[in-house]
Amino acid sequence: MGFRRIFVLGGARSGKSRFAERLAAECGEPVLYVATATATDAEMAERIARHRAQRPSTWRTLEAPTEVASAVTRARAGEDVAGRPTSVGRAATTIVVEDLTLLLSNLMLSHTAGAECHAISEAEAVLALDAHVIVVSNEVGMGVVPEHPLGRHFRDALGRVNQATAGACGEVYLLVAGLPLRLK
Repeated sequence: MGFRRIFVLGGARSGKSRFAERLAAECGEPVLYVATATATDAEMAERIARHRAQRPSTWRTLEAPTEVASAVTRARAGEDVAGRPTSVGRAATTIVVEDLTLLLSNLMLSHTAGAECHAISEAEAVLALDAHVIVVSNEVGMGVVPEHPLGRHFRDALGRVNQATAGACGEVYLLVAGLPLRLK
């Protein structure tokens, strides 16, 4: 049996994280949880702390706001971003990337040229690793059309990133009110 490629989509507070964590537990340890969030304010710091607290203590966390694939590759090789030895992620059987929404946002905010293409490349590179891979993202295209051009650009770009990721995965789930709907 090969490695699973799983994509978990949903709106805010839809249950994406818990569902992805349940799938990761099913896939098996060791688990490397890749966090793209950064604590830019007190509210975000609290959200990050809540997410950390709900994960098993045996899981390793790798913070990678932009260069996800290379950070995971280094971690699995036993190195940190500076090339120093580390045990974070070493021999990870399951990798959870949470999430593509923040990855794209981080790339756009850092003025990375071709942020959308870069996010797609990052997702594809992680999905190519020899491990079970679970990728999480927000579904932002079902709501109100954003008022500002930047909001519309972000929504459209994330929609294309999500489409590419869904196409590369064997399993795709949409979470609504905590309930998973298998799309693929």
